[in-house]
Amino acid sequence: MTPTLAALVDRPDLGLVVRAGAEHLDRPVQWVHTSELADPTAFLEGGELLLTTGLWVRSGAADYVRRLHAAGVAGLGFGTGLTHAAVPKAVVAQADAVGLPVIEVPRQVPFIAISKAVAKAVAAEEYAAVTRAYQAQRALTSAAVRADGVTAVVRQLARRLDAWAVLLDPRGTVRAGDSPVVAKLRSELPRFHAGPASLTFELDGNDITVQTLGAGRRIRGYLAVGRATRLTRADQQVLTTAASLLTVGFERSHAVEAASRRLRGGLLRLLLAGETRLAAEIAAELWGELPAEPVRIALAAGPSGHRQAAADQAEDTDAFHAPYEESLLLVVGGDAEPSFTGLHVGVSDPMDYASLGQALKQAQRALAAATRADLPVVRFEELADDGVLRLVDPEVAGVFADRLLGPLVEHDATGRGELIASLRAWLAHNGQWDPAAAALGVHRHTLRHRIAKVGQLLGRDLDSADTRAELWLALRLKD
Repeated sequence: MTPTLAALVDRPDLGLVVRAGAEHLDRPVQWVHTSELADPTAFLEGGELLLTTGLWVRSGAADYVRRLHAAGVAGLGFGTGLTHAAVPKAVVAQADAVGLPVIEVPRQVPFIAISKAVAKAVAAEEYAAVTRAYQAQRALTSAAVRADGVTAVVRQLARRLDAWAVLLDPRGTVRAGDSPVVAKLRSELPRFHAGPASLTFELDGNDITVQTLGAGRRIRGYLAVGRATRLTRADQQVLTTAASLLTVGFERSHAVEAASRRLRGGLLRLLLAGETRLAAEIAAELWGELPAEPVRIALAAGPSGHRQAAADQAEDTDAFHAPYEESLLLVVGGDAEPSFTGLHVGVSDPMDYASLGQALKQAQRALAAATRADLPVVRFEELADDGVLRLVDPEVAGVFADRLLGPLVEHDATGRGELIASLRAWLAHNGQWDPAAAALGVHRHTLRHRIAKVGQLLGRDLDSADTRAELWLALRLKD
């Protein structure tokens, strides 16, 4: 630890005597400075033990002591036996008033002895700090190469700094370690988006230091430590070492993941090119056997985080996955039911590997339908089952149906006839009057009158096949 005034006073070889501020002897002494100036504060940084023989006393002892206290000196060492036989009472009184320790230095004790004592103690403390930092860095490096390297580094960091330590991913999710202020810590993370690599701040009685992880501009995560006291310079070096080791691990992991994505993309191109045997051999060597025929292609689109989660989920199955444009492509077994949180998925019909290109086109069309209709999964066979309805944008379809059928809806709202129901029945029976009238329970002349009213309100020729098709589509969209 940094030497304190109490440690100096306790040394019998120095023979120091406390004359004021005895209750503040726990103050650390950063350095020793000697001055006979009436105002030496311009040459002080704070934390010094100032040594003097008191040549300045006649200029005002009280003001002198107040200036030293305001400058943040650790204490005043007053040499006696030269200018003064004892420490002046005015100095002692003012020092007691402001809480500044005053230590009498006897004539036989040279100031240099005190300077040497402090210098040796400071050097010993710095050496000890360097040794602790070196030992901590070795321990962190050893932890980093373990199978659970990330967790081991964070745990070792917490132990070496006698602090809590937590590792957060870019979204603020805890990856390793823990902190009593995790929730509040997450709210501080946006401060790093402007660029600072490290910040120190106080939160709930914790002195917290956060360092970003990652090479270049991209943030891979956040390493935070906190304790009641501020980190020393040596502690900061230990934290920097841990951050560097974690950054190297993250970058290496991302490099491996990027290489894996490129390999998977290349393998997908082989499959689409018909090189099934070669692709199967490579896949078996790297990831395992490809799914047995027949297979489906599933295309998943959505936020990158959800696509990565889907890829991770696929790792636990026999599915093969690869990036494809802005989507995740999966080759799955014919009986698979792929569905992923937060993604739209389009699934092809079951096919053999020789028809994988056709399966991809089907999956693309199904994905487009799923995206337009905001559905989690659409299978290609469902497009044929539902006709064109699933291919129509719901919002655009709603406007189309409302505009086309609006006059009929307004008419029916007055209670003057059931034109919508009559039109639906008539179109459902292919314009045949008797079956449609029977389905409605009305006379065919009544139905003829209603259909004529429909044509009049819409201003459309109901004998036109195009008109009938548009009206039938509008009615289906209103279902």
